[in-house]
Amino acid sequence: MFEFFRGGSLILGVITMGLVAGVFQLYSHTVMPGLAKTDDRTFVGAFQAMDRAILNPLFLSTFLGAFIFTGLATVLSLGSRSRSLLPWLAAALVLYLVVMIITFRVNVPLNDAIKAATDPDLSVVRERFNEALWLRWNHFRSWLSTAAFVSLAWTLVLYGKLLD
Repeated sequence: MFEFFRGGSLILGVITMGLVAGVFQLYSHTVMPGLAKTDDRTFVGAFQAMDRAILNPLFLSTFLGAFIFTGLATVLSLGSRSRSLLPWLAAALVLYLVVMIITFRVNVPLNDAIKAATDPDLSVVRERFNEALWLRWNHFRSWLSTAAFVSLAWTLVLYGKLLD
């Protein structure tokens, strides 16, 4: 039963981490470059609408699940038989913790500011939002979450070898 929970948490960690990394990557290479080519009204309206839409149970459970399942897999791998998994799990956990800190310290405050903007001059709203800063930190979140995903995927390979 223990292996069921350890293996299950690891698999769910890989899946949720991959999904989160995919979201951040999509924003980095598709959404924000596309929005960058729009006028101020379109940019502000579209960004506000997407930010409201992403705050849904599926995204939030995936975003938080990546941390929870990775943490659970780490805790469940503290035994001597699975110590070889710990460096990879710890790396994924630390990388994703940095992603969460960036998200809550940089991206979410910028998102909240653009959602709350009341200035009728949308060029001012867009300038205050600071697209370049948001995108730079999102690129970093993309790289870190992708590295965490790779680390978890490798952990899954190692875990499979332990079961042989």
